[in-house]
Amino acid sequence: MDSRTSDQALLTPLRKTATTGLKIVIVGGFGVGKTTMVHSVSEIRPLSTEETMTRAGVGVDDASDVRDKTTTTVAFDFGRISLNDQMVLYLFGAPGQERFWFLWDRLFLGALGAVVLIDTRRLEDSWYAIDRLEHQKTPFIVACNDFGGPVYTLDQVRNALDLSAHVPLIKCDARRRDSSKTVLLELVNHLHALSATAENTR
Repeated sequence: MDSRTSDQALLTPLRKTATTGLKIVIVGGFGVGKTTMVHSVSEIRPLSTEETMTRAGVGVDDASDVRDKTTTTVAFDFGRISLNDQMVLYLFGAPGQERFWFLWDRLFLGALGAVVLIDTRRLEDSWYAIDRLEHQKTPFIVACNDFGGPVYTLDQVRNALDLSAHVPLIKCDARRRDSSKTVLLELVNHLHALSATAENTR
């Protein structure tokens, strides 16, 4: 694929038949791969608010566990996936640093659900995301991004996060499109199951 063809593929126009937009938010700690996931799975060139990390962030953002990271999201990432001729999925990647958490509640508005992306080397960084989603009553799943660190079983991760049994927990590699798509499908299936359960209890 030459660069011209590649650029055309990244600028896929929205279908004229599209009538329904669905929103999903990807949240998690600093440097867990949220931007990477949006970029890997979006059918368009993602909108990104990545900025170069500077000395101004020293002592404010804890980058000790992500020393190779040189940029950071300062607002949100945005991507799009056409599910069919009528339905379009909009992806929003939330910023991970604590100083930008005030943006999260706005990003959650209108969201069908969320993916909590975690780095098993820094599980404590995901606690806030899980707490906020539970507080907002936003359905979510948890995805363990592969950073090649210590290998934990999903049961060990679930116990460490004190995660409810009904919350799906899977492994992924946010760099791979197929893996990121599997995460989103897992969330969609979870939302469908919750909807069916709610319907049956009426």
